[in-house]
Amino acid sequence: MGEGPVPSGPSRQRRSRDAAHVTAAVIELLEVLWEQGRDAASSHPVSASQLRVLYCLDREDGMNLRTLGEALGAAPSSVSRLCDRLQALGFIERSPSPVSRRELELHLTRRGGDYLRDLRQRREESLTATIAAMPPTARTALLEGLRGFRDATEGRAPGHRLAVQRDAEKPA
Repeated sequence: MGEGPVPSGPSRQRRSRDAAHVTAAVIELLEVLWEQGRDAASSHPVSASQLRVLYCLDREDGMNLRTLGEALGAAPSSVSRLCDRLQALGFIERSPSPVSRRELELHLTRRGGDYLRDLRQRREESLTATIAAMPPTARTALLEGLRGFRDATEGRAPGHRLAVQRDAEKPA
């Protein structure tokens, strides 16, 4: 894809603002799709904050409350309450840490893992149907743009790696 000269100054800023505006609108649409998938995934839907806990534990099983709180940017008391609710649902379990008697490790249970797999499958099906309706050139451009967006985002937030499954990437 030939891109031509790279715009500079006000033109570049305007294009960035335009892209940010379109991205914000797309994110709002994705939120609707995401909620539909979450509502359909289980008779026990979880809050957005609880879902973030599940994602963290899916990426790094066995983390403690302090580490989870840092990953979420939340106070320990809030994280503990989130975990209490998820444990009551049977989605996570706490176990003593083999490293420190004062710490507990958090683990995703089979039920929690099943919930995430079902949720991801429903969301992917919804996205796949939407993306399949796009022209092939638009799908290719979307993939390229999303990779660039992901890379730029990860570059701006070192140490807070986004939950991206690079090995799952497939060409459009």
